[in-house]
Amino acid sequence: MHVHPLITDSATLANLCARLSQADYVMVDTEFMRESTYWPELCLIQIADTEEAAAIDPKAPGLDMTPLLDLLVNNDEVLKVFHAGGQDIEIIYNLTGKTPHPLFDTQIAAMALGQGEQIGYSNLVDSWLGISVDKGARFTDWSRRPLDQRQVDYAIGDVTHLAAIFPKMLERLRKTGRGAWLDQEMERLADPAHYANDPDVAWKRVRVSGRKPDMLGRLKALARWRELEAQAKDLPRGRIVKDETLADLAGHPPRKQADLAKVRGLSATWAGNDIGARLMDALEAAQPLDADELPARDERKPGLGREGALVADLLKLLLKIRARDIDVAPRLLARADDLEMLAAGVRSDLSVLEGWRFEQFGRDALDLVEGRLGFVVKGGKLKMVRNTEEVA
Repeated sequence: MHVHPLITDSATLANLCARLSQADYVMVDTEFMRESTYWPELCLIQIADTEEAAAIDPKAPGLDMTPLLDLLVNNDEVLKVFHAGGQDIEIIYNLTGKTPHPLFDTQIAAMALGQGEQIGYSNLVDSWLGISVDKGARFTDWSRRPLDQRQVDYAIGDVTHLAAIFPKMLERLRKTGRGAWLDQEMERLADPAHYANDPDVAWKRVRVSGRKPDMLGRLKALARWRELEAQAKDLPRGRIVKDETLADLAGHPPRKQADLAKVRGLSATWAGNDIGARLMDALEAAQPLDADELPARDERKPGLGREGALVADLLKLLLKIRARDIDVAPRLLARADDLEMLAAGVRSDLSVLEGWRFEQFGRDALDLVEGRLGFVVKGGKLKMVRNTEEVA
């Protein structure tokens, strides 16, 4: 594979993208910094097909990134391959308002091939290629310039190794017939809704107990205020106000700005400064949530009770056994919420009761909760067994 020098000019990038646009698939990775900012700071993009690879410096003066972004979000003929690509996709979404499509994530694919739920890149490379990845540049400050050759080589390795792994992984998925298992997971990863930072729905990410409309209305107003402050200042939202403080303010709102000095988690200076005033403005403008905006009482997840909780535990045990038997990550077969709802009597709108998940696990799960399946120990190994007697 031909590895290009670091690309810093528009003409070279445009020519590269013109060639890559004819490929069946490209491997994509990014290097970024986000520890001290709201928006991830893109520092490097690596891309490769089976013939060539390059790192692109988005910080290079005058570099026109349009051909690259067009390739990633507007060319549906080229499959984009990532490993644990959520944050890479978020960056691309922030730049374009779109997500790469179609896409393939090797970490998700590894779940279907029995390599655990979140295999790291270095372990993936070692398991498929027998290569130990040099982690020396892993914690480098990618925003600093100039980048040295060791940093660039390390970064490009993320896509050149992936270019060797992806065809092998695809072939194994074809042989095992598990490629279709991944479609729903890949579509979920590509859903733009996962990456939109809409201030009006930011409150849904904050954990609170209770459904009182006035409290949730205050939480919505405060979360929106925090999101806008964080975006404007380009600071992590937790650096503005932490979630637990936000929830406390929503549940026990201060009567006046001076009271902010008494709120745990806030600086005493907020009792008299502009940001404290804006917080109070948000509280005063808050309106109780409308009935149609209140989080639903999850009728799909009724209280399990003691017996139901035991049934859910049995389902989790069954999941471990089935995942072990077919060599797949348990989370790909079923999620804990689905198992709890199944234990509580829900029989519709559960992914575990649909498609390939039903064939591989859901049918057995249903038989277990309805008394047609049990457990035995044979040869020191826990196994499933069909019940021959009718269950009353």
